[in-house]
Amino acid sequence: MQNRTLGSQGLETSAIGYGAMGLTMAYGPTDEGTGTAALRRAHDLGVTFFDTAEMYGWGTGSNEILVGRAVRDFRDDVVLATKFGVDMSVPAEQIGGALNSRPDNIRKVAENSLRHLGVEHIDVFYQHRVDPEVPIEEVAGTVKELIDAGKVKYFGLSEAGPETIRKAHAVQPVSVLQTEYSLFERDVEQLFPLLDELGIGFVAYSPLGRGFITGTAKPADQYEGSDIRKVDPRWQPGNFEKNVEAVDRLATLAATKDATVSQLALAWLLTRGEHIVPIPGTRSPKRIEENVRGADLTLTDADLRTIDGILPHGGFGARYAKGNVPTWT
Repeated sequence: MQNRTLGSQGLETSAIGYGAMGLTMAYGPTDEGTGTAALRRAHDLGVTFFDTAEMYGWGTGSNEILVGRAVRDFRDDVVLATKFGVDMSVPAEQIGGALNSRPDNIRKVAENSLRHLGVEHIDVFYQHRVDPEVPIEEVAGTVKELIDAGKVKYFGLSEAGPETIRKAHAVQPVSVLQTEYSLFERDVEQLFPLLDELGIGFVAYSPLGRGFITGTAKPADQYEGSDIRKVDPRWQPGNFEKNVEAVDRLATLAATKDATVSQLALAWLLTRGEHIVPIPGTRSPKRIEENVRGADLTLTDADLRTIDGILPHGGFGARYAKGNVPTWT
């Protein structure tokens, strides 16, 4: 697989990475054996960028521990990214409802993540969400201390807006911004000129529309209780049918290129700029094989026009249920 450079500080990763959140949360039950097999198969196929977070284990470190154990034998060949900034003292059902990017907590999370991952340094340390109670300059300064101490290599932000990005970058260069981006979610494109100006790479999470673009989506009421798709607006009646129709039309185009709709969606993301790396997540080794081949799919200008005609502004339905939408500042 080809590599891409994220940001101007030298961070290099595979063109397609791997998002590990679903191995321990959000998409129904899983197990360590399945997760380990998925992570190792990704590496076998050339994936060198693995994304986890403190939050994905909700205070237990389970996701980081799983990732760390799975990549232990080839740790020096891969880039490990994790995140800080969510308050782990609140109940898990309040995910995203409480933040904590105080300097003392950042340092504590860094030490925990190093231990959970079983590594001597964290390659990319993201602020998971912007904390309005802590000036971003303090956050960036604390991560700078960790970089100077050799505990972190690169600084990242997630779901941050232009003002936050500029202020953070002035204290410690930001190597990468991570935000949801896919054929279903296009809003972040407004930040791309700023990222280009500052030399910041971009990591696209949920690049397959949280699984909808794989062509396997079911109506919301067919998912079990802990699955986020049960409440995701894109899966609700009215939006669901429109999104299914759009994915069917994308699949028809993909078939003309002997590709799947997932490969088409990932290839489309890679055309949006040389600074972009998507991180699809899956527990299925076969699905990983499918995703990786998306990096080899070439889309023509005519293909891109057809795709824009099908989904010119993104999918149908908001990113999150009302009242739980990140605000970029």
